[in-house]
Amino acid sequence: MKQLISAQGVIQITFYVSRFTFYIFLSYILIHSIGQSQASADDWFSFRGNPQLTGVATGELPENLEPLWIFEAQDGIESTAAIAAGTVYVGSLDGYLYAINLENGELKWKYQASGEIKSSPTVFSNVVYFGDGMGVFHAVDTETGKSRWTFETEAEIISSANVVQNRLLFGSYDQFLYCLSAKDGSLVWKFETEGYVHGTPAIVNDVVVVSGCDGYLRLINIADGVEQQKIGLGDYVAASPAILNNRAYAGTFGNQVLCAGLENSEILWQYEHPERHFPFYASAAVMADMVVIGGRDKMVHALNPQTGEPLWTYPAKSRVDSSPVIVGERVFFGTVGGELVALNLNSGEKVWEFVVGAAIIASPSVVDGKLVIGADDGRIYCFGKEE
Repeated sequence: MKQLISAQGVIQITFYVSRFTFYIFLSYILIHSIGQSQASADDWFSFRGNPQLTGVATGELPENLEPLWIFEAQDGIESTAAIAAGTVYVGSLDGYLYAINLENGELKWKYQASGEIKSSPTVFSNVVYFGDGMGVFHAVDTETGKSRWTFETEAEIISSANVVQNRLLFGSYDQFLYCLSAKDGSLVWKFETEGYVHGTPAIVNDVVVVSGCDGYLRLINIADGVEQQKIGLGDYVAASPAILNNRAYAGTFGNQVLCAGLENSEILWQYEHPERHFPFYASAAVMADMVVIGGRDKMVHALNPQTGEPLWTYPAKSRVDSSPVIVGERVFFGTVGGELVALNLNSGEKVWEFVVGAAIIASPSVVDGKLVIGADDGRIYCFGKEE
């Protein structure tokens, strides 16, 4: 009888221990998942901050920004930083991708590519993806800085990657839009356009939206790479399309800002400054009540997204190739003249400025109360509030 009771006791104890272990494991998974989702909401994983490329930050910045640290690369920075899990990833014209500690600006690791890096990196599932000037697309482990795989195109890659359904979408100067498996870099499909694909493709539902130097805005099915729609833009486009409410917004080298309706494949409005006729290189930042875009006319324009009517303009005194980022009630951008500027969204008045002294082509990245941006002198700046 004693032996029988002991056996039953062992079975019972084993059952309770197993159940307890299961609950601990389940709790860990839930906590880890919550942590991951919170990190995802705050991080700046790619150029323009989200798959629709709206250039709107979800976080906040202090009223008065102060320089927290400066990191120096060996050559200029045109790449916009990606920031994930406390690490800044940014490419340089010196051919290195740098991983930098967001808190103190210290180098974690650097990875040598095949050529200069103008493409902005994208972070997804512990891997950072980017292209280089030799046409090689790289997948690099975020922890170790070691290559996971590479994929070769036929020309320079300046386009940044967008990610959906474990697929990477980016353009190349060989005139193709590529879709690769994020896991191993294998080619899923590629779509041939009629010109360089300079900008980053946007993602809307199951469709990739890409503008290119062939003067078209194309909607392509992500599953099979089949073109669904093609909208003529009139001139070639270096900017990436910003998508909101089934509308795409982009500036052109024909000196215009266009709004295209994706449902009916038509141009809904076009804006051109009445006096200053210069190209638009930068991508737009878009909210429900405002489109903000900088131009080579040395101005920043705020437009009504429904009609294209100007709300205000700001004289920047030098070209604005840096794509603006909206943070709360302010919009931030850099100038070729070397100024990092913040404007009040409602009035267009300058509310903050920091003189870098070197051309700024990269765009701001905003995470955890900090703004990070690089300049053509090879310096990467982090702004925030001193503790």
